[in-house]
Amino acid sequence: MIKLIATDMDGTLLKDDGKLPEGFYELFHRLAEKGVYFAIASGRQYYTLLDNVAPVKEKMAFIAENGAVVMHRGKELFSCAVDRRMVEGIIRDAREVENCDIVLCGKNSAYIEAEKDVFGEEVKKYYHRWQSVPDLLAVRDDILKIAVYDYAGSEENSYRELYPKWGRKMNVTVSGKHWLDFGRPDVDKGVGLRQIQKTLGVSEGETMIFGDYFNDVPMMEAAYYSYAMENAPEEVKRKARFEAPANQEEGVLEVIRKLEKEGLI
Repeated sequence: MIKLIATDMDGTLLKDDGKLPEGFYELFHRLAEKGVYFAIASGRQYYTLLDNVAPVKEKMAFIAENGAVVMHRGKELFSCAVDRRMVEGIIRDAREVENCDIVLCGKNSAYIEAEKDVFGEEVKKYYHRWQSVPDLLAVRDDILKIAVYDYAGSEENSYRELYPKWGRKMNVTVSGKHWLDFGRPDVDKGVGLRQIQKTLGVSEGETMIFGDYFNDVPMMEAAYYSYAMENAPEEVKRKARFEAPANQEEGVLEVIRKLEKEGLI
């Protein structure tokens, strides 16, 4: 029986307009009555995720900032900051890459140097608690993740420029078409998921996860019921045991309802 369901947000649970699929809250409450736990696992900021699922935030677990913060029903289970020297080095190197802007993802807030056009809108979408500062190098906060917004495409541009130097020191992940994330090498969504499994006493065989991008792969390795969305890259699909319909088709809810009928949930 499945006892824990964890899902990514963008490109997975959320539709392309950024909205939850119709019927999500009804399904959530039905699962809760059955004793099934639900977790959101995202590169998004914790404060943003709280707003995204406000009506049930007190009953849910969160794996935020790609696993750097794990919360369960308002209590912190785990958090892990990046070494300050690493943070400063990545900032300096990312500044040298063309067509990029930087977000410092702190425990208390996100920080940017310029609120401009597309970048500003993207920051507001993913980071509901943020500040504009004169110099990112002067920020004093526990930095959980460094996110680079790449106007030219992260996989084709910034990843190629920054991975050769930082790939052995940091967890460098293409987390979206325009996003490149830097986190501690010992932290990812899979680490976060295992923290929740340990707390709840749930095994891999009792866990189901949904994801659509490379930063979701570590979660797929921590659950038997691992689903890649139909809209995921082929390389990501190969890491999952099963495939779900696309996010636009409300694939997460469709699979859960199907497994309910089969008696697995």
